[in-house]
Amino acid sequence: MRFAITLSDRFKPVLDVFLHAGWQPLKLFCTPVDHRMHHHKESLATAERLGVPVQLSRMRERDLLELAEQGCEALLVASYNWRVPDWEPYLSYAVNFHPSPLPVGRGPYPQVRALLDGHRQWGCSCHRLSREFDAGEVLAQECFALQPDESHESLDVKLQLALYRLAGRVAGDFAALWEQAQPQGEGGSYWPLWRDEDRMLNFNQPVADIMRRVRAFGDFECMAMVNGVIVHVHRAQAWREIHGHQPGALILSNALSLLVAAADGMVLISEWSLNPAGGVSGRLRA
Repeated sequence: MRFAITLSDRFKPVLDVFLHAGWQPLKLFCTPVDHRMHHHKESLATAERLGVPVQLSRMRERDLLELAEQGCEALLVASYNWRVPDWEPYLSYAVNFHPSPLPVGRGPYPQVRALLDGHRQWGCSCHRLSREFDAGEVLAQECFALQPDESHESLDVKLQLALYRLAGRVAGDFAALWEQAQPQGEGGSYWPLWRDEDRMLNFNQPVADIMRRVRAFGDFECMAMVNGVIVHVHRAQAWREIHGHQPGALILSNALSLLVAAADGMVLISEWSLNPAGGVSGRLRA
C-alpha cells in the first residue's frame, strides 16, 4: 500500500515496521522539534536514504490532494503537533498511533501523567484519524505493565517496543483491522500538556511523592525553589528520615549537590541547573 506518514524519532518504529511489511512511502511530514520532547534526525536520515520527500511546514489540504494524485492510499500519523486537515475526500485510510491505552490519556503527551497518577498498566493504540483529537475507532492496542518505580525513560523504551508490536499487527492485517475497528466508548479523558506548576517539587510532601514527580518528568526536568532560587532538577535521590528542619530548607550544598529537607525525609538533588535542559550549573550555599 502506498502511504504518507507524519513522524518524530520516538515513533520511528512505526515507519520501520511498515517498510519491512512492503508498504511504499510517498512522503514524510515532520514538525519543528525542540530536541527535548521531539527529535527527527533519524527520521530525516531515513527519508533521505529512501529518496522520500520531507515537508516541515504544516500539512494543508493541497498536500492531501497531491498525495491522492500520486495514488496514496493511507496516511499514518505517528507524532504530529498540528491538526491534520480533513483527509476523507482524498485518501482511503488515515490512522493515528497514540501513546496511551485509549480512551484513557487522549492528548499530546500522556506519558508523564500516567506516571504521576500511578498507573500500573499502560500501552499504545492505533485508531482511525478523527476530527476530535485521539477519539476515532480503535484498530488495535498493545498494553504492558508498569513498575511502582517506573521512570519516564523506562516508559519511553517500553512504548517504543510496544509500538513495534502494534505496528506489526496493523501493517500485517490492515484492511481487516480497519473494518473491525471498535468505538472507544465512554470514559475517555483528555490530558493537556503540563504547565510549569506541574513540574514544581513540593517539599511539604512525602519523599515518595516527590520522587514520583522526578521520575515522571525525567529528562524534561522538574523545578524546585531552593533558598529563594528556582532550579531545574535533572537527577535526585531521596530517603525517609526523622529531622527537625522545615520542609524546603537547604541543609547542605556540597560541590554541585543540594540536600533539601522534605516532610518525612531528605531529597538530594544531584544534577541541577539554573537554566532548563542541562544549562550551566551553579552552587547555592546552605
